[in-house]
Amino acid sequence: MASVTFENVTKRFDDVIAVDALDLAVDDGEFMVLLGPSGCGKTTALRMIAGLEDITGGKLLIGDQVVNDIDPARRDVSMVFQSYALYPHMTVQRNIESPLLVRRYHADGPDQPARKLTRAERGERVDEAARVLGLDGLLKRKPAALSGGQRQRVALARAFVGRPKAFLMDEPLSNLDAKLRAQTRLELVDLHRRVETTIVYVTHDQVEAMTMAHRIAILSAGRLQQVGTPQEVYEAPANLFVAQFIGTPPMNTLDGTFTTEGGPAIVVGRSRFPVPADLKTRIDEGQAVIVGARPEHLDVSEDGTIAHDVRAVEWLGHECLVFGSVESSPVVVRQVGMAPLPAGGTIRLAVDPANVHLFDPETRDRLA
Repeated sequence: MASVTFENVTKRFDDVIAVDALDLAVDDGEFMVLLGPSGCGKTTALRMIAGLEDITGGKLLIGDQVVNDIDPARRDVSMVFQSYALYPHMTVQRNIESPLLVRRYHADGPDQPARKLTRAERGERVDEAARVLGLDGLLKRKPAALSGGQRQRVALARAFVGRPKAFLMDEPLSNLDAKLRAQTRLELVDLHRRVETTIVYVTHDQVEAMTMAHRIAILSAGRLQQVGTPQEVYEAPANLFVAQFIGTPPMNTLDGTFTTEGGPAIVVGRSRFPVPADLKTRIDEGQAVIVGARPEHLDVSEDGTIAHDVRAVEWLGHECLVFGSVESSPVVVRQVGMAPLPAGGTIRLAVDPANVHLFDPETRDRLA
């Protein structure tokens, strides 16, 4: 196992900056997810760890070793691709075993010369990987005879069998259906718990990030936006991008103005949002702000200070999503266990000041 550290790492493709001055430390044994929309630089960052992309500037370390100029084969990392990349003519057993046939290991101890593993040693490792990932009865099959989920587990086993310093995973679940994705997420979390190795996992799916990661690194346009636990990035987004990217539905955001008339509040037309206690003395009268609240923090209340014009209602049994607007800005309300509301009317909403987020309209940063 080993840590992975980006120190001011930049990657340019001609005039395009794919990764811009990335500073990120992945701890030894951590499950780190790189999350962001397509084109944000997350896959490029992963490929730089693997050595599949050269680094334009900065330093990349695996453990204590700078690997900028180290060949991919000598970095001791394994990568799982979106396409699985299995050998179609080989059995599952041979696919899993393939990395062991070419690499040398210090199998007799760290102070002994590196050597290739014997057939018996290779068989032990393949059996262990197959057992961990539930492939025991499939070792004699070829990839064409496997389901998508089984092929994905073979790719994971092949990465696991070499016991690398770090696993690199590039959207490995994107080709699976929803049920298999949920099942394989659990298998990945369980695998990580067993082997306790470093995992750097790339995805655009926030559900994968929120359910598997120890920490999430959110990128946009090649720049790191925030690093934190799933709870931290959800409850305290660093800026407007993170606030609107994390969460389904995303955070509601509206343009407003701070006033002390009638008590401290953010005024949005005929509606008033309460101000978090720690910000009441830090905002000037008449200051423009962007106010945000997550759908589940808006409560239907006759005494609410927010007027919400209902446009459509989705009743999902366990919850109700109310779509509408506040002063022409779209706002979604999530209510658990509430009966469907009729569309076309106006409801009053209330929100706890502790669940109100304020952002600077110019920098887009969260005021905190």
